[in-house]
Amino acid sequence: MLIVTSNEIPGYRIVHVHGEVFGLTVRSRNIGSQIGAGLKSMFGGELKGMTKALVDSRNEVMNRVIGEAQARGANAIVAMRFDTSEMGDVWTEVCAYGTAVTIVPETEDARQQSAQLQNAPAWQPSGLTSTGEQPPPPPQQNWQAPGQPQGPPPQQGQGWRQ
Repeated sequence: MLIVTSNEIPGYRIVHVHGEVFGLTVRSRNIGSQIGAGLKSMFGGELKGMTKALVDSRNEVMNRVIGEAQARGANAIVAMRFDTSEMGDVWTEVCAYGTAVTIVPETEDARQQSAQLQNAPAWQPSGLTSTGEQPPPPPQQNWQAPGQPQGPPPQQGQGWRQ
């Protein structure tokens, strides 16, 4: 399943629009998290209990939106967005939504990407781990930007894009 925040996917043609899909969850806050968050807010710092709850919610809604898109026969979601809101003092709603579509590759790069996606494992959560920590970085791959020497990507503040 290819998921993008843009309305189009370069190299692909949308051949069928299946409609809007969404995944939704409403979570209540843990009393322990709230007490810890209250103390942290006085002294500053990350609210790890709240971060974990939001990461878990995000992963849950992603699984739901992907499941709904697959149930409709889609192989991609375009215009994907997240939305969160507070409901009362103790509930948080997290929603992922987008448009389920069927796409076909039109360029050689898109055909290669499509083949890789078909052989890839199912969607896995990205971003923070459920413990609120950053996952280990992926192995560096060689790449080449136009007019740049081949090698690993430049570090922050270096290279052609700053």
